[in-house]
Amino acid sequence: MNTPAEIAQNYVGIGKKKTELPAVKMFVLGILAGMFIGFGAIGYQIATATIGGGLGKFVGAFLFPTGLALVLLAGSELFTGNCLLVIPLLEKEASLSGVLKNWLFVYLGNFVGSTLLAFLLVFGHTPSLLDGALLDTIMSVASAKVAIGFGDAVFRGILCNIMVCLAVWMSFSAKTSGGKIAALYLPIVVFVLGGFEHSVANMYYIMAGIFSNGVYSVGAEAVNIGNMLGINLLPVTIGNIIGGASVGIAYWFLYLKKASK
Repeated sequence: MNTPAEIAQNYVGIGKKKTELPAVKMFVLGILAGMFIGFGAIGYQIATATIGGGLGKFVGAFLFPTGLALVLLAGSELFTGNCLLVIPLLEKEASLSGVLKNWLFVYLGNFVGSTLLAFLLVFGHTPSLLDGALLDTIMSVASAKVAIGFGDAVFRGILCNIMVCLAVWMSFSAKTSGGKIAALYLPIVVFVLGGFEHSVANMYYIMAGIFSNGVYSVGAEAVNIGNMLGINLLPVTIGNIIGGASVGIAYWFLYLKKASK
């Protein structure tokens, strides 16, 4: 098992390589991560639709970490986890332009991947399953996402990415695939149960609602691109950056600052 100090040192090299990837690879790896997180979100929605109530949400929370497990083990780039790139930045092993480039292309890739998955899901008429209960869940989740106040969305975004980045951080403590999954699991379960806001998951949730709104003529006018971008993704992304970067800064200060030049 790697200690926190070893994780910090190892991540400097890992993060530096992330910022040096060609933009097209960042983008394609981002597409994969967007789809992977979406698969975890689908698991959450199916559990909620099938079981219902608090128990459905609880079971769904234990399926959602599938997404991050795919991201870390199958190979992809996730914007929220990459907020830890502040570590190599503070160590002066990565440039600000490199970090911002990674965030931009990975974020765009995450959006494309999430949208593609939502498109395939809805136009394959998966929401029709479970006697319409899955469609109801998709629309209720999307509607709730675009009804959050700006400040609440920022704060929930901060809390979410503290947990996500801690999950990523803990996964680096393990040296086996099983250990990595076990390490990342519970922080993600907690963020889902807490109702915190994850920008990439929300890309899937809201786009699935937008597509369903059109295909099934649900009539949820508030579930649209403008509200997704302005009411949800903007504040949630700001919160995710603050939360994730705070984790990176804290661990850089604790384990690397004294050794930095």
